[in-house]
Amino acid sequence: MADYLAVTDLVARAKNGDQQAWDALVERYAPLIWSICRRYRLDSADAEDVGQAVWFTLVARLDHLRDSAALPGWLATTTRRECGRVLHAAGRRRAGEQVLIAANPPDTETAPVEQELLVAEQQAALRDAVSRLPPGCQQLLALLIADPPVPYAEISARLGIPAGSIGPSRRRCLDRLSRDPAIAALINAETASTAG
Repeated sequence: MADYLAVTDLVARAKNGDQQAWDALVERYAPLIWSICRRYRLDSADAEDVGQAVWFTLVARLDHLRDSAALPGWLATTTRRECGRVLHAAGRRRAGEQVLIAANPPDTETAPVEQELLVAEQQAALRDAVSRLPPGCQQLLALLIADPPVPYAEISARLGIPAGSIGPSRRRCLDRLSRDPAIAALINAETASTAG
């Protein structure tokens, strides 16, 4: 998507058949679904089945969502229920175990789910913001965060820039990244949450 849209905007556009909005929703919230599947220790095939079932259920019920902003919580709840169903169908549920987790997750799970959702949204916002940087900035930042680290001399040779300008160029790229609306919104939200 050209802009980092709020979930309510994406849901509204998806309801109207906008494929880009659907793709953005899937990209943004698939990590949340996968993290819940990992918590239930599902194998890859079962996790894939759960993900497909959750997205299919969303397609079928999207028009009936009362509060579009609550979509992340709806996805988390639907995923937990589907994980429980898969575990039960596979006969891997031990007597009494995970029944309560699947039906009524304890309050202690709310914070980790919210944290995973926040991380997924932050990663999606960062990917979107980086994709809007000029290609030179994208290449420079990719080389600077490579593992193992790429020496400045090699970065200089690859990008055709003097080694002495790498640091100032990095600063300009990071400044530009921090002014992106998606990143600015995350920074403002983080500042508000630590101040309150």
